[in-house]
Amino acid sequence: MGLLTPLSLLVTDLDNTLVGNDRALDRLNQVLHRYRQTWGTKIVYATGRSRASYQDLATTKPLMVPDALIAAVGTEIYLSSSELPDREWVDKLGSGWHREEIVTIASRFADLAPQPAAEQRPYKVSYYLSASVVTAVVPRLQELLSQQGLDVEVIYSGSKDLDILPRGGDKGTAVQFLRDRWQIEPSQTVVCGDSGNDIALFKYGRERGIIVGNAQSELRLWHELHPVDYHYLAVAGYADGMMEGLRYFRFIA
Repeated sequence: MGLLTPLSLLVTDLDNTLVGNDRALDRLNQVLHRYRQTWGTKIVYATGRSRASYQDLATTKPLMVPDALIAAVGTEIYLSSSELPDREWVDKLGSGWHREEIVTIASRFADLAPQPAAEQRPYKVSYYLSASVVTAVVPRLQELLSQQGLDVEVIYSGSKDLDILPRGGDKGTAVQFLRDRWQIEPSQTVVCGDSGNDIALFKYGRERGIIVGNAQSELRLWHELHPVDYHYLAVAGYADGMMEGLRYFRFIA
């Protein structure tokens, strides 16, 4: 058996990836604690939740304190315990973002139901949309946004959540931003997810990617259409699926 690969950076979605099976989460936490002690592994949570919603979750689940939090589907980055979003990332996203125009265009679609105010963020506009009308609504919405010169990303996940973000403001580009800042190689980086808003984690670089066994259909379909040897679809779900993937890539024995 060969030597294990040092794990320098682990990035994971929270709901239904890291969180969902408490016993599996406890097992993975023990491994990650050792990684931090041995290799100084950085841990990043990449979530659709706001920072306040993440903090609520952290009061009910035994989450390790991350080195950074990527929140609001990638549009906000909080380093360590900072209460303010990273200024460089905010400045990067702010150019060309016209929130009011986006809301006006989206209001033309009766099937788009605005999510609660707590889920509306400075660089994220969020709606509920039934899976039964996605193919009718999303292409037309994208067309209207493009016609108005609005360079945005429309992300649908979990068969209900639709988010409109600045172009390059998703989870994946946020990971590339942090990896470049910390000068970490993709071969020593792992990204983990379960749903449509996690696709961005897998589509930009050559980080080792783990898709947990309970993944949503939109991520499974994307994986089938974009097969590469540095992505792994686990059999086990939640944190156990993450452990399975870490073994597959020889980060743990």
